[in-house]
Amino acid sequence: MKDNFKGQALGVFELDNLVACYVALDAASKAADVKIQGVERNRLKAGACVKMRGDISNVNAAMEVALNVAAPIAKIVSHTIIASPTEGTDVAMNMTINK
Repeated sequence: MKDNFKGQALGVFELDNLVACYVALDAASKAADVKIQGVERNRLKAGACVKMRGDISNVNAAMEVALNVAAPIAKIVSHTIIASPTEGTDVAMNMTINK
């Protein structure tokens, strides 16, 4: 079953440690009403990228928690929130999930 994330904010963070990504996404999903859209492992390094979706206030809250939990155990490579991704952004993102 495919989730429909149309109209939802997008939060993305990348850490240099896969295990830390799981710890951070777990904390984020417990702290706010977000759904994890995908986890992409960096095949060249040990890290991963997490994509989460929800309304903007929940994505902001979840991102804050994720980064606070991750900071002591991993390097935060990058993070961003897109309040209202375009349809093209969603299409491009879906092309990379599970690849």
